[in-house]
Amino acid sequence: MSTKTIGKWMVTAGLLVLGMSLPAQAQKVSKWHIDPDHSSAQFVVRHLGISNVQGEFTKVSGEVELDEKDITKSSVSATIDVNSIDTRNANRDADLKTDHFFDVAKYPTMTFDSKKISQVGDGKLQVSGNLMMHGITHEATFDVDGPTAPINDPWHHQRRGLSAIAKINRKDWGMTYGTTPMSSKGDMMIGDTITIMLDLEIVHE
Repeated sequence: MSTKTIGKWMVTAGLLVLGMSLPAQAQKVSKWHIDPDHSSAQFVVRHLGISNVQGEFTKVSGEVELDEKDITKSSVSATIDVNSIDTRNANRDADLKTDHFFDVAKYPTMTFDSKKISQVGDGKLQVSGNLMMHGITHEATFDVDGPTAPINDPWHHQRRGLSAIAKINRKDWGMTYGTTPMSSKGDMMIGDTITIMLDLEIVHE
């Protein structure tokens, strides 16, 4: 093979490599992870039809892939350690971990994997996906504010924030304890509707 032929082959190969890399660069997909030290998953449930009980899961982890060119092509996956539940009452926390509710001995984690992301306003998204809890998977949809614009932290990492809220029916995930009506109005000891609120801080890998 002549030097001239080798030169042409190298130029052609270089152009092919460049051509293959351009689409990936154009997509600007970046990977982030959820910072467990600055993230939480909170919930609210009605008690006896007269008050709200709040709690949180303090151990949240997961990954986010952000497509800067088209946010709807992004994805998120998150895992919650159910044993980290905290309602500020040790006896209640212990009961929530039994087979009355989460049955953490069998199902120690809950997970969410996004399937569809829709832009519904400036800085507002709807994220639908599979929520696996108590060994059962159903679709859940979160209304999301964010992600915020990236900032540089003192440790030379990029960070962004987002918050999300969803309402689910716990009976869809097989949690039926405490659903017997307590009054003629139909108020139950523990409400069916659970409001889930996420506050997440994500860090660029």
